[in-house]
Amino acid sequence: MQVITGREEDSGYTIDAPDGTRRGLSPAEWVAQVRELEAAHSPRWVLPSVESDYPVLVEAGVPLGRCHDLLLAEGLLLACEERESESRSLRAAWARAQGEEPPDDGPAFGEETQPTLFSPRGPGLPAGVTVAMAARRVLAEQEKRIAGLGSPGRMRLLLAAESASALAAVEMSAAGLPWRADLHRELLQERLGARVPAGQRPKALVELAARISVAFGGREVNPDSSASVVRALAREGIEVPAARKYLLREIDHPAVAPLLRYKELSRLHSANGWAWLDEWVTDGRFRPQYVVGGVVSGRWATRGGGALQIPKVLRTCVRADPGWKLVVADAAQLEPRVLTALSGDRRLAEVAAATDLYARLAEALFSGARYVPLRPGDTRDDRSRAKIAMLSAMYGGTSGEAGPLLALLRQRFPTAVSYVEHAAAAGERGERVRSRLGRTSPAPSAAWRALTGGAAEDEVAETRARRASRGWGRFTRNFVVQASAADLTAVLLATLRRRLPAPAHLVFFLHDEVLVHTPADLAGEVAALVEDAVTESARLLFGEACPVRFPMHAVPVDTYAEAK
Repeated sequence: MQVITGREEDSGYTIDAPDGTRRGLSPAEWVAQVRELEAAHSPRWVLPSVESDYPVLVEAGVPLGRCHDLLLAEGLLLACEERESESRSLRAAWARAQGEEPPDDGPAFGEETQPTLFSPRGPGLPAGVTVAMAARRVLAEQEKRIAGLGSPGRMRLLLAAESASALAAVEMSAAGLPWRADLHRELLQERLGARVPAGQRPKALVELAARISVAFGGREVNPDSSASVVRALAREGIEVPAARKYLLREIDHPAVAPLLRYKELSRLHSANGWAWLDEWVTDGRFRPQYVVGGVVSGRWATRGGGALQIPKVLRTCVRADPGWKLVVADAAQLEPRVLTALSGDRRLAEVAAATDLYARLAEALFSGARYVPLRPGDTRDDRSRAKIAMLSAMYGGTSGEAGPLLALLRQRFPTAVSYVEHAAAAGERGERVRSRLGRTSPAPSAAWRALTGGAAEDEVAETRARRASRGWGRFTRNFVVQASAADLTAVLLATLRRRLPAPAHLVFFLHDEVLVHTPADLAGEVAALVEDAVTESARLLFGEACPVRFPMHAVPVDTYAEAK
């Protein structure tokens, strides 16, 4: 059973079910009708935008089992059709379905912000066309476009998983991540000192700034200004292009230690200090606003709050409620395993059978080989070198030790390396590449085409063109892997969300990691469900015969920090 529902501009909500269309429902009536239909039929809901309409249902305690998000689907289909620059608004989608020129009334697919584009704000629908009517027409057109694809089954799986991810994102924002604000304040007090008014430095930063100036001979240096630090180092005879941490660590100077400590604490103060705590943590919960598919590769983003960058030092603040547990599950070396499955490299699949893929890869690459240090004093760390080799394959690294290690990986596992190198070559030609389920890379910019498309006038122009071409090739090289990993995690979220026993619920998602908040007596069952869900997701994505193992060890803990 399929039910289309949406919010009308003047008449509340509409539900378009097989037994007839009811218009003019108030929010309360709409919630009651949705609750009744969901309980009786478990339909596939068709929503103009999950992000726009679903929060009302979640607040009313009406979870939906499955849905089709027209907004997300339109974006993915436009990208697949190489029209990602066109608007995804309902008005634009309606115009395309009618064979008309779509208006430019909303952001294109892949932009960072995702406002509620399918609500009747902004340029409205034509007179006499309701949101439900437009949604019905757009859905029919989307299904027609899907059927015309080379692999319609994969795109249907992607749209179902992405729509389910949108449901999960709203639910996670509503539930919130358990967060002990009292412990957070204690940690800030311990590391920074007492809270100070906005715009002032806490005591610890004031003291470190003074130490930095003393280390530079008493001359005042602003540690918040990269230019000020670079000038101070230059006066000491040390030339650096910027005051970045990785550059400072290579310098032997008494100012370096307090500078690095200052940067660490300053980041804590600005990104997760008292102001952050006041804004983002209420009633013992951190409630980020997730943006599903907010990055062109399909990875999620957030609107403020830094949910995808919780510092390790603050993970002790993420604590399960009394009588509950956090089940923390992290997919081990997900992207190398995805590359193995995509390429069908049987030899690399044997390596991927190990829980620690990099350790097994090191044995395959370096067993019995003589080690030649790159620099005097280097010690042998085969696991790290194997990781460099794999990351070089996926990201296109060639500097330092990366080039020779990538050459060795290519020699031992040519099928896997060839897969990403073909993607890189396509990018260098300005072509698009796709993920396993059909996410499509964007086209390079007009400036890129102008730089790489013509005959170079001189050697400098030729060098710039070559660098631009290789740069885009590095993007497409990684896109096929990262976007396919996003496919897998979307299917995982959809699978896990439906399997979790109530009242256990998802509370956090980060690329290849999920957190479930569950009553303690269900923690073992939930952990097993997580591990089964990733196995099922890999089967759905890569088929029954996929030889690659995707370990996702789930650990019940009291605090997020215990899982790291």
